[in-house]
Amino acid sequence: MSLIEFCVSVLIESKVISYWSIFNFRGIVITPKYNKRILPIIFVIFAGFLHGAEQKVYRIPIQGVIDLGLPTFIERVIQEAENDQVEVIIFDIDTFGGRVDAATQIKDAILDTDVPTVAFINRRAISAGALISLSCETIYMTSGGTIGAATAVDMSGKKASEKVISYMREEMASTAESRDRNTIISKCMVDEELSFTHVIIDGDSVEVTDLEGRKEGKLITLTTEQALRYKMADGTAENMDELLVSLELSDATVKSFSENWSENLVRFLTNPVVASLLTTFGFLGILFELQSPGWGIPGTFGAVCLALSLGASAIVRLATMSDLLIVLVGLVFLMVEALLIPGFGIAGVAGIGVILWGLYLLLLPDVPVSEEVYHSALTGLTIGLIGGIIALVFLFRMVTKTKFWTKLTSPGVESQDEGYSTSIGLEDMVGKSGVATSDLRPSGWALLGDRKIFVVTEGEFVDKDQSIKVLSVDGNRVVVRVNAIKS
Repeated sequence: MSLIEFCVSVLIESKVISYWSIFNFRGIVITPKYNKRILPIIFVIFAGFLHGAEQKVYRIPIQGVIDLGLPTFIERVIQEAENDQVEVIIFDIDTFGGRVDAATQIKDAILDTDVPTVAFINRRAISAGALISLSCETIYMTSGGTIGAATAVDMSGKKASEKVISYMREEMASTAESRDRNTIISKCMVDEELSFTHVIIDGDSVEVTDLEGRKEGKLITLTTEQALRYKMADGTAENMDELLVSLELSDATVKSFSENWSENLVRFLTNPVVASLLTTFGFLGILFELQSPGWGIPGTFGAVCLALSLGASAIVRLATMSDLLIVLVGLVFLMVEALLIPGFGIAGVAGIGVILWGLYLLLLPDVPVSEEVYHSALTGLTIGLIGGIIALVFLFRMVTKTKFWTKLTSPGVESQDEGYSTSIGLEDMVGKSGVATSDLRPSGWALLGDRKIFVVTEGEFVDKDQSIKVLSVDGNRVVVRVNAIKS
């Protein structure tokens, strides 16, 4: 609908103007005779008003590796575009691809929005980049650009299994179909075992002779010229200015976006190397905490590392709610082992096993994967744990020799001058009584004879100054309970 047609429809539907009515405008009676003279004037005023409205364009760069942190950024900007009622969202694409699950999330977000979308392939849209491009309503490419080569590979760079290839092939085809683009060419970008001789272009069967990928054993990658010929692209533009002219938005205000600090942080935390280190340090920090009474710095450090790793994974939807619950259950087991149950037993072993299972699940993408991916995830988890143990042992030996570490890991002031002592040599105190010098919730300090010892109950809470009795001494863990005789 043209602007004039729009004006006419609005004015007539609202009954502001009618060729068959007479209405009063500021005391002047307008008859059908004058309607023909007034209409053009009103059209000009109305058209000027509409033209004067600011046109907004959002530009979102998709450049470099497509990782799990990118969908969160894309979804945020799309939401802002919907709220701001922009004319169009332009995705400035130059990528060799990345994670399939990340690209699928981006594709879904683009297909779900009502805002017009344009893929500006600024050089290349390879692999996952091709899927994102096909999800846009309009595709423009620079001269010398390429799109395609979207076959799935595993973590070692080898071709994925047929299960994964089938999934990616149909993702490409369904996305192309939703935008009225050729599904055969889209499938052949993923699967080199397919071949064809003709494609349907604008309802006509066209013989294909210039695509190497039409033959079995070859993947399709289209140049700009080929993409235009086979209706996989809609036009060319060398830069944003030319693109805006082609879209008839040369006067529009373009707002370019980049990730904010929180999105950058999430992308950093979900980097495979960083995520592996956080997970390993978190797990081992809690494991070391089991070797000391109560709860201190190692356990807190481990919990923070796990929280960062799991939180970032949850934000990018790598971790599902079930994954988080599994790890949480494991942490609860370890907390019970550290605070309530003396020694290292079933709860500790169960906690470690459950956490390892949860961490293994976190390494698996939320898309169909081949058997090699399961093996790679298991290998990565094993290497990460072994490497983390070696690094932490070395670091522990270095740091624990410093006075700073001694002060940092102390629950409070525990010098001999203040009467504090370790639990070493207290085996003969079993069965004897003492006094809680702090609230035991369920751990805290107690006075046993002339020594202040860090103790833990079997789970009950004990108030300060209550009489307690030593039940057992297991290494550096002193287990007590309320004495029947009050002090």
